[in-house]
Amino acid sequence: MKLNTLLVAAAAGTAMAAPQLKKRSSGFTFFGVSESGAEFGESNIPGVWNTDYIFPDTSAISTLISKGFNSFRIPFLMERLTPEITGSFDEGYLQNLTSVVDAITSAGAWAILDPHNYGRFNGEIISTPSDFKTWWQNVATQFADNKNVIFDTNNEYHDMDQTLVLNLNQAAINGIRAAGATTQYIFVEGNSYTGAWTWTENNDNLKSLTDPQDKIVYEMHQYLDSDGSGTSETCVSSTIGAERVSSATQWLKENGKLGVLGEFAGGDNEQCRTAITGMLDDLKENADVWLGALWWSAGPWWGDYMYSMEPTGGVAYQGMLSTLEAYMP
Repeated sequence: MKLNTLLVAAAAGTAMAAPQLKKRSSGFTFFGVSESGAEFGESNIPGVWNTDYIFPDTSAISTLISKGFNSFRIPFLMERLTPEITGSFDEGYLQNLTSVVDAITSAGAWAILDPHNYGRFNGEIISTPSDFKTWWQNVATQFADNKNVIFDTNNEYHDMDQTLVLNLNQAAINGIRAAGATTQYIFVEGNSYTGAWTWTENNDNLKSLTDPQDKIVYEMHQYLDSDGSGTSETCVSSTIGAERVSSATQWLKENGKLGVLGEFAGGDNEQCRTAITGMLDDLKENADVWLGALWWSAGPWWGDYMYSMEPTGGVAYQGMLSTLEAYMP
C-alpha cells in the first residue's frame, strides 16, 4: 500500500503539472476509470485516512490521462463527508476530495463525484428525499463553479422501492440545480445495482426524471461474468458484452435518453478482451445515445486485484490497457 504522496504535496502548495489530453475520434465524450480508495473501510466510520481509506494518487491519474483517459469517477462515502446527512462537512475529508477534483479538472479531464453508498446512509436506506436534496445542494454548492465536475447521484441503488429510487434521483437533480450548478452533467443510477442487462425490467420509470438544464445521463454498470457481479475473471462468452447492453441501448433510443456505462470490466484473458471489444464497439456504433464508458477500477490500494488499472503494476493496466486505447476520446 503506497501513501498518496502527491496529494500531500499538493496540500502543501506543490502544483501538479497538467498533462495534455490526447485527442482521438472514438465518438465517446467520456472514457475513463473509477478511482477507488476514499470509500474503503466502510465498516469503520469515520475511519482514519491512510489506515482505513485513502484518496486517489493524482500522479497515477496523471499517467492515465497521458494514456488518453479523460474521465475519473471518484467514489467516496457520504457519512465521511457529512457525519449528519443534512449537517456540516468534515473539513479534512472535503479538502482532500476537493484536491483530487481540482487536480483532475485542472488537467482538462472530467471529475465525477460518486457517493458510493448504494442508496444508504449509515447502513439505512435513505427514505427521505428532502434530506437527500439538502445533502446534494450542500455538496453541489462546493463545486458549482467547476464546469468539469459531474454529479453521480449515488452508486448502485439496490433492493429498494422503485418509486423511492425515482424520487431520490429527482431530489438529487433538484438539489444540484438549486445550488447554482447549472452547467454540469448529472449521472443518475437505477435500482438492482443499475445493471444495463436488467435496466428495462427494473428502471423504466426513471424515464420520467426531469432536469431544467436537460443534462441527465443514465449511468448503467455492466460486468461480464455469469451473475454480472464483477467478482470473477471469467466472461460468459466472447459475445456477452454486446448482448448485455442491447436492451438498454434500445431503451435509450426509444425514450430519447443518453447513457454512460459507469462501470465495466473483465478478466485479463482473451475471451474477456474479445467480449469487452464487442461491447465497446456496440456502444461506439450507438454513440448517439451512449456517451462513453468507465473502467472499474484504479486506486492505490488494489494490489493484485484482477481489474486494477492502477499504473503501472495493475493487472488490467498491464493486460487490458492496449485493448481500451482504441476507444479513447
